[in-house]
Amino acid sequence: MTGASNERLFYEPGASWAWLLAGPAAGGGMLAIQISAGYGWQPLLPALLLVLVSGFLTVQVKAARIHTSVELTPEALRQGAEITKVSEIVTVYPPTSGSEMQNWQSARALGELTGVPRGRTGIGLKLSGNRTAQAWARRHATLREELAGLVEERVP
Repeated sequence: MTGASNERLFYEPGASWAWLLAGPAAGGGMLAIQISAGYGWQPLLPALLLVLVSGFLTVQVKAARIHTSVELTPEALRQGAEITKVSEIVTVYPPTSGSEMQNWQSARALGELTGVPRGRTGIGLKLSGNRTAQAWARRHATLREELAGLVEERVP
């Protein structure tokens, strides 16, 4: 039975292992090109391509799953390898409207990356100690809703 402390309210893995299927696809494509060009069945180069593409993508997917994953529990928000306690979050800023830049948009992004990862949208947070930061996610509206709910429960 899962306790409340282990309950996941929001989760994004960062990258999908399905990308590794590109290795066999590249190898199969190369083999098809060889056969259609009249070279016959020569699996060495397609096998080498399969291993190289799969190996490179394995490193990329693993890094993305470490550095761009997001997990929210009732106690903590994890962005990549950085964990922020929910009790430190004072306010979740509303989404931006229009082209006017908000102060929180220039704040530090949570996680160990230098900014909000590509394909993600920042969510402004006011933290304890008068600090400002940006949480981020692909499904930012869902994360914002969950964070706002947790903050409203704690801070009326």
